[in-house]
Amino acid sequence: LAGAALCFLAGVFFPFFHVTKFWLFHDAISVVGGIATLFQEGEYFLFVVLTLFTLVFPVMKLGLLGAIWRRRRRGDEALQRLHARVEQLGKWSMLDVFVVAILVVAMKSAGVADLQIGVGLYLFTVSVVATQLVSGLVARTLRAD
Repeated sequence: LAGAALCFLAGVFFPFFHVTKFWLFHDAISVVGGIATLFQEGEYFLFVVLTLFTLVFPVMKLGLLGAIWRRRRRGDEALQRLHARVEQLGKWSMLDVFVVAILVVAMKSAGVADLQIGVGLYLFTVSVVATQLVSGLVARTLRAD
């Protein structure tokens, strides 16, 4: 869980993409930087959606999983219900992966810019996978014999 949290934090601040436009202009785009740019450009709807699904939901899921793990006991029904809610949150937080995939396809197919995947995307992906694995481990730990 700690590794997932560290990968998440690093992933959202490290560049997701390196973009080269017209072979002259190079830019590195991170999640946090991209979200800040959306706000500055007045794209408030996208700002809110991406902030929720890329930052808020994953942080809430990691925090709740940590709280559940610290208090875990077999057969604890209250923790099992809380974990079920965390699982639902996890399904919604996967929307960010979908959005990133659409962004990659759109930018690559536009042909205006050359897009290279940055380390942030890999760290973020490791975080998503590790969080799902931890969530499964927590579910098994909470199940009554």
